[in-house]
Amino acid sequence: MNEVIGESLITCPECGFVKCESMPKDACRFFYQCNQCKTQLRPKPGDCCVFCSYGSVKCPPVQLTGRC
Repeated sequence: MNEVIGESLITCPECGFVKCESMPKDACRFFYQCNQCKTQLRPKPGDCCVFCSYGSVKCPPVQLTGRC
């Protein structure tokens, strides 16, 4: 079994601000507010969460199974 990565760098598509965030191990995070410009991020179509859309690492459920 592969080790799950628990942190991801989220990059805001509006202002480019990058922040390291911890990811929930057993759930997807649907909303995320950028700390700099306050834009409310949502997953892109076809993605299950903001980490899969804007993060450097996919969410733990996708890491484990390849799907959400």
